[in-house]
Amino acid sequence: MSSTGPYGRHGYTANPAATGTGSAPNSGGYGGYAQPGGGYSYTAPSPTGGYAQATYASGPMGGGGGGGGMPMGGGVQDDGGKGFAGKKSMAVKNLNQNVLLWAGFFAASLFVYFVLSGGDFSFLMTYGAMSRMFGFGVLNVKIVSRKRVTGVSVKTLQLYIIVFICRLSSIVRHEGYLPYDKSGDWLYHLIEFFALGFTCNALYMTMGKYNDSYQKEFDKFGEMAVPSGTGAIYLAVPIAIIAMLIHPNLNSDFLSDFSWTYAMYLESAALIPQLFMFQKQKSGVVELLIAHFVFALGFGRLLEFAFWMFSYHELTTGSGSRLPGYVAVLSIFCQLLLMLDFFYFYFLALKNHTPLVLPSHNGMSNMV
Repeated sequence: MSSTGPYGRHGYTANPAATGTGSAPNSGGYGGYAQPGGGYSYTAPSPTGGYAQATYASGPMGGGGGGGGMPMGGGVQDDGGKGFAGKKSMAVKNLNQNVLLWAGFFAASLFVYFVLSGGDFSFLMTYGAMSRMFGFGVLNVKIVSRKRVTGVSVKTLQLYIIVFICRLSSIVRHEGYLPYDKSGDWLYHLIEFFALGFTCNALYMTMGKYNDSYQKEFDKFGEMAVPSGTGAIYLAVPIAIIAMLIHPNLNSDFLSDFSWTYAMYLESAALIPQLFMFQKQKSGVVELLIAHFVFALGFGRLLEFAFWMFSYHELTTGSGSRLPGYVAVLSIFCQLLLMLDFFYFYFLALKNHTPLVLPSHNGMSNMV
């Protein structure tokens, strides 16, 4: 990749405790959620399209099991006399938690951009990596603070570990796929290492320390004619074959080029088991921190999509074909399209200060 292009490297020439439960009433609505040890409850209005009313419980940060837990934004049920002022106060409090969480991330982003980056357009790649790391950091906070792994897909964690290992195996040895600005000198590597560490720790806690709260009955993506828990193979193997056949040649090293390309393509599918798990949960309710985790990963891919829309021509084969660039852009676009429902209900929940509730009869359930 040329050093003068938007994605070249300077001086480098290319090609050298308790788990909550819920039950759905016969009316088709969502069940009530309660949290041991106190907390408040919220009765969400019925979403458009015929959902029944739902009651959710909440703690200070993060949610409970069975798709319940702390609502997205949230409000409070009438507690016997406090009235509208009390409801509004609690809604504002929870809205502030959401705002502070993302305000911290965006403040860190500005610091990195102005202090640790050269301000080049390729910083979007570093920014996307930061969003991924932030997402997995939020996931670890959810698990550690709530001491349970409800709502977490093991298959998505497995796929992301493959993504980070493959990407690091390429960018540590070669510079062809690094951001052009100075964040590509060391910061981008560090961010990817931290993201890998967060993901491995989340998988360890899901499979080990808090395995008793893992909702295996909902994490069923791809479990057809394969051992239980290995359904991710239906995504990992076909995408590996595509990456072998269609990959750029910026490092002039087959293993390095394949590893980076495989990470790029596989990341576009890595969230599918998590989205599938959302649809399997009868309540349709997504915990607050799980919702932030998934949105952060999607936001990171949106940043990368913005970058590759203008830089896809840099991803060429040894013969000069731009096919790898087209496939890379298409793969990210398909991922964002798959997440449209989630993005919509995420912003709707933030706007209305209510839990994030995904409908199970349409939207993503038809696409996953």
